[in-house]
Parts: sequence; structure tokens; C-alpha cells
Amino acid sequence: MNVEDKSTGKGKKLIVFGFVTIAILFWMYSRYQDPELLTPSAFDSIQRISFGFYIVLVVSFGGIAFGMYRYHKEKVEIKGKDLSTIIALTTWNSKSRKIFVAVFIGYGVFFSLASGTLVYQPDVNFSINYGATIPSGFISPCCDEPGYMPKIVIYLTEHVGLQIIPINLVLQVIVSYLVGLNASIAVSAYSISKKGGTSSIGAVAGLFIACPTCAGTFLSIFVGISSGIALSIALTQLQTVFIAISIPILFVTPYMMAKKLRNADGSCKVTNTK
Repeated sequence: MNVEDKSTGKGKKLIVFGFVTIAILFWMYSRYQDPELLTPSAFDSIQRISFGFYIVLVVSFGGIAFGMYRYHKEKVEIKGKDLSTIIALTTWNSKSRKIFVAVFIGYGVFFSLASGTLVYQPDVNFSINYGATIPSGFISPCCDEPGYMPKIVIYLTEHVGLQIIPINLVLQVIVSYLVGLNASIAVSAYSISKKGGTSSIGAVAGLFIACPTCAGTFLSIFVGISSGIALSIALTQLQTVFIAISIPILFVTPYMMAKKLRNADGSCKVTNTK
């Protein structure tokens, strides 16, 4: 192991440990999704486990975020000539960080609306239709497919609420991060290369790749709400496919752009990291 690998190893370990913890957490909780286990005497225990689930999930996210920050910072300090260092140097400046935060938050909000995490139903009164107390919330510990439980339901107002599903939350964080990273690198790549003029086909493809949750929304505009439950399920599955495809694409794209930001000697064209 060279000096660079040793210096960035701790950040990598935190990232890997965080994702492995989340995977194990999902697997372990799926064992409690048998309706026969949800007896009155066992309900309180499973309820406490569901609280612990989200505590561990949040801690895992924190570990991954700190690991990413540490890995990023160490890459900048080393100033190597690999593509990961180019990405780190390109996104370490103030302008790139502001773009990343804005896109991360903005896309995260859009993802919440498209995935049903943030619910707005102007035609439904939660207190009347569901008998909910405003504001209030609860955790539903059982029972559904792995990754979909425990679910948090929060009623914020009569028409606005939150429905937090674990798998959607993880996808939202991952995809929002990758979209924000791609956006911050793209701005630097564009300013250096001075190449514009994206074709209309390329723009649509870029929308579906950089914004996978746009796919279901884009299609539903033409199909309409009154097309039936079966079609709604098909659109949801199609949206999941776009998201699944977009993650590896969004992961690879920064490295493709980094090649254009690397000088002939391997150094980064972006020199301002403040």
C-alpha cells in the first residue's frame, strides 16, 4: 500500500463500514416482517426495534458523510494525479460547494415529492379522512417487503405530511449526492472547456440520467391520473428502473468529466481550491 492509499484509507473504511451497516440493518429488520410475529405482546418490542433502526440508520449516514469529507479532504491535501484527486480538487472550491449544496437540497426536495416522501394532498383533509391529530406522527413497524419498513408517517398540516420509507430515504441521499457532485464538476468542466451546444436529444437523455425521478413524472403528464392503478404501478416500477440505472451512470460520469480536467502531466486544470 502506497502513501496515498494509507492516508485515504480511514475515509474509505468509514464509507464502506457505513454502507455495510445499512445493508445489515435492512437484512436484520426484514426478519421482523412476518405478520404472525406481530402479537400484542411483541408489538412494543418491535416498536422499540424500529426506533433503534432509524437511530442506527442516521448514525450510518453520519459516518458515511464524515468518511466522504475526510476522503475528499485527504485527496486535496495529497494532490495526486489520479482521477479521484481531480474530482476532489475540482469540487473543493467555494463555488463548487455552493452548487453542490443547492443541487443536493433542490433535487432532494424534488425526489421527496416524486417518491411520495413529501406528501401534499390539497383535496384530502388528514384529520377528517384519516382521523389524524395535527401535528402528529408515528412509526409503522410492520409489515411489508424488505426495505419498506419501518415506515414513519408524520402529519404536518391538514394537507401536508411525510411518509419516510427506508429504501426511498437511502436512494434519495445517494442519488441527490451524485446529482449534486455531477453538477458541481460539470460547471467547472464547462467553464474550462468552453463547450456548449447540447443537442435536444442529449438534453432529454441528460434529464433522465441526472434526474431519474423525472422519468415517472414526465410520463405521467401524458398518461394522466385517470389511467388506473395498474398503470400507476407500472410507472412506479419504471421509475425504479431509471433510478437503478442512473446510480452507476451518475457514479461513472464524474470520472469521465475528470479526464477533461486533467492536464497532460496528470495534474488538475483547476488550481483554485479556496
